[in-house]
Amino acid sequence: MKFLSNEQLAFVFGLLGNIVSFMVFLAPIPTFYTIYKQKSSKGFQSIPYVVALLSATLLLYYGVLKTNAFLIISINGVGCVIEIIYLIFYIVYASKKDKITTMSLILLVNVAAFGLVTAVTVFLLGEAKRLSAVGWMCAVFNIAVFAAPLSIMRQVIRTNSVEYMPFSLSFFLTLCATMWFFYGLFTKDYYIAASFK
Repeated sequence: MKFLSNEQLAFVFGLLGNIVSFMVFLAPIPTFYTIYKQKSSKGFQSIPYVVALLSATLLLYYGVLKTNAFLIISINGVGCVIEIIYLIFYIVYASKKDKITTMSLILLVNVAAFGLVTAVTVFLLGEAKRLSAVGWMCAVFNIAVFAAPLSIMRQVIRTNSVEYMPFSLSFFLTLCATMWFFYGLFTKDYYIAASFK
């Protein structure tokens, strides 16, 4: 029996990674349905979505810099659109204070930080170092994406309720990490393997 080649295995895990990543991006839908029903974002935070948007944006940039990265580009392009929709939805139903906080986070994290990363890597780094620098940044920010839901842990402990920490998100994040680890392993893209996505 002949086994699949590394390229074929990379494609299989990359495709599965895209499917699972899409499910990760859709996992907060019940949260936003609750926000819609309550007409309030009270009890929910925007931090995970701000961090997820930066992560998807950085991975999109990484995919553009890297050759043959269609699977990385496609899912992160979709992810950017979904996270922007979530943030707009959150802002619509947020209190005035939460709107200001979320808009400040978006400007600071998604506009200023990504702009700085782009400027530094384009103007100060050569082409060879650029991919490596952005790859490391992706790894760090993807770890932040996995850690961001932990910001809700304080509320879970205080209220003795997991209502604000959906199981589906935790499940799909774990599955996602597994798929992208193997994709990175088979493509020898250790930045993707280390970044969980």
